[in-house]
Amino acid sequence: MAAPPLTTAADPSLIHVLRRLELVEARVRAAVARRRATDPETDDRFRGLYISQTHVDRLLADGSAPAAPDPAAAKAREQIEAAADAAAQEGADLRLRRLARNFRLDEIDIELLLIAMAPDVDARFERLYGYLQDDVSRRRASVGLGLELCGLPSSGAYARSRLAAGAPLVDEYLVLVEESERPVLTRSVRVPDRVTAHLLGSDIADPVVAALAYKGEQATPEEAAKLVRWMRDPSPSGRQGGGRLAYIRERPGASGAALASSAFTQIGRPTLALDLERLRSDDDPTMVAALAAREAGLTGAGVVAGPVEVLFARGLPAVRAFSEMPSLVVLVGSRSWDPAWARDVPFICDAPVPDALQRAELWRRNLNGDTPPGLDLAGTMAAFRLTADQVHRAARAARMEAHAREVPLDEDELKAGARAQNAAGLERLARRIQPAVGFEDLVLPPDTMAQLKELLTRARYREQVLDVWKMGGPSARRRGLTALFAGPSGTGKTMAAEVLASELGLDLYTVDLATVVDKYVGETEKNLDRIFAEAERVNGVILFDEADALFGKRSEVSDAHDRYANVEVAYLLQRMELFEGIAILATNLRANLDEAFTRRLDALVDFPDPEEEYRRRLWERTLGTTVPRDANLDLDFLARAFKLSGGAIRNIAVAAAYAAAEDQRAMSMADLIRATQREYLKMGLLTVESEFGPYYQLLNDR
Repeated sequence: MAAPPLTTAADPSLIHVLRRLELVEARVRAAVARRRATDPETDDRFRGLYISQTHVDRLLADGSAPAAPDPAAAKAREQIEAAADAAAQEGADLRLRRLARNFRLDEIDIELLLIAMAPDVDARFERLYGYLQDDVSRRRASVGLGLELCGLPSSGAYARSRLAAGAPLVDEYLVLVEESERPVLTRSVRVPDRVTAHLLGSDIADPVVAALAYKGEQATPEEAAKLVRWMRDPSPSGRQGGGRLAYIRERPGASGAALASSAFTQIGRPTLALDLERLRSDDDPTMVAALAAREAGLTGAGVVAGPVEVLFARGLPAVRAFSEMPSLVVLVGSRSWDPAWARDVPFICDAPVPDALQRAELWRRNLNGDTPPGLDLAGTMAAFRLTADQVHRAARAARMEAHAREVPLDEDELKAGARAQNAAGLERLARRIQPAVGFEDLVLPPDTMAQLKELLTRARYREQVLDVWKMGGPSARRRGLTALFAGPSGTGKTMAAEVLASELGLDLYTVDLATVVDKYVGETEKNLDRIFAEAERVNGVILFDEADALFGKRSEVSDAHDRYANVEVAYLLQRMELFEGIAILATNLRANLDEAFTRRLDALVDFPDPEEEYRRRLWERTLGTTVPRDANLDLDFLARAFKLSGGAIRNIAVAAAYAAAEDQRAMSMADLIRATQREYLKMGLLTVESEFGPYYQLLNDR
């Protein structure tokens, strides 16, 4: 072998690999010498392209016994390993030895690996292997040549098994045995580029694994103590750790990856964290798992991968590919563990959910002293159930937003940064609305306003009451917040939901019933499960408009349709019991809702049709201050004469504004009266002269 470059000459690991490759070169030289001694056709320029009679005779006369052991080569290997022992005692990390240890390789495996790797390190081996195999086109060692250079008989079961399925070299993708259509002994053996690069000193991960890998935050040592004890306790077989598989259940706001990463750090292992949501549709999970296991073996890392729901969606083999990896692996997900997912029995634990005070401390630590003065982080950010990684990214996003706007970091930027961490999956099932209204925009009776503010208080302080004060009780399963907004159409139910979301700094997601209800049996439940699952991954307020279509009363069973309709309602009752987010049900027909739903509600807010006082305020608020008005607008008459909801008043005002804009003039009473008539027609109401009073004649003037 050529001497290593001067820049790497001091690297004991690289020197060890290169000196072992020198032993491979010595074996190749000896094999070439033996071949020359029995090969009379050394001057044939067409050698390797045909088989002559002389060659056939030599093949028939040639024995298959392996070459005798070379004492000089054995002594040279002892000297190389002695030097490696000395380097290891001085603290050197010898990658070839680490690879053998992590992948449980025998000495013969190391020899075969180096023989297959040699052409990737020194180009001379390409031609030498071609000569030894009588084929100029075969530039890599075959299985037979590898066994010959190791001094093993090609007919030996043990020798052949080292390059067959079930052997560490093959199963761990340290070597690839190619050309499966050829006889076993002539199949070429190749070392993947990542393995060769690692042994030569590179730490660049495999591209497939690197596309999924990320560096996340860590949990505190106290939180990871249980997982660390499992990793350190000896198993009955004496192996480090009571097993090699763990599963961490996550709830919204908890991070199993942070817990696993902290545990790996405490036992002295690096972490290979994989975000399985980055898997592409054409990625083979089995291959990805194998490459991840190889990467973990090369670096000595522990693997943490999740969410497991991504694998579950691709079928049971995908889950097993990761759960049965030969590495120490921790899977994370929100589902309960299914024993069918792995042959091994995993260690199962729950990731702790940080309370409001702990999350406030996370925000404070990630803001690095940029906390807005006087801001109560625990109260302001309590509605956002974020993991440590999400808080880190949200804090960065908030600082960048404040810098771009050239303003001091404040509450608005922090909430915007937190909202930016919402997953986009729910937007395929619901319409996302970024709230732009507040309590001052609502025109509602005092009792309704008081109920909304009480609901807001529940949303802000539920973490403190349920987690810190433990008011939920040990048997309480409900952690979510559910309210019913009941009242006629247009009375402000959707706007009130938007106001609540705005006050909390959250987005509002309006569920589209067209994406939920399905005529096929069982499909509605699947759609609802997807909505609730995605809703728990976002920090937002979920609005089920026209809720009586989904949450209606169960009926007497007279046919199969009734039975399946009742199944849907029963499923909803169970799913809402487990939902941990904020959900608002809006309905025009409160009496149609099943009583079991109303029992589970945290608040029931009535939205009555507005009285005259509130209709007058609605007219004034809807017309605003920028629309030019005639001096003869009689808003008092409109509020007194027409018993309309806020939504109807808005429709009338907008229609009148269009009429005024067409003629480029100020809005007149005639515009409003005619728009009111159109709204009456839409509502199926009669236009009565006594109701329109002195303005009835305006309907006939145009």
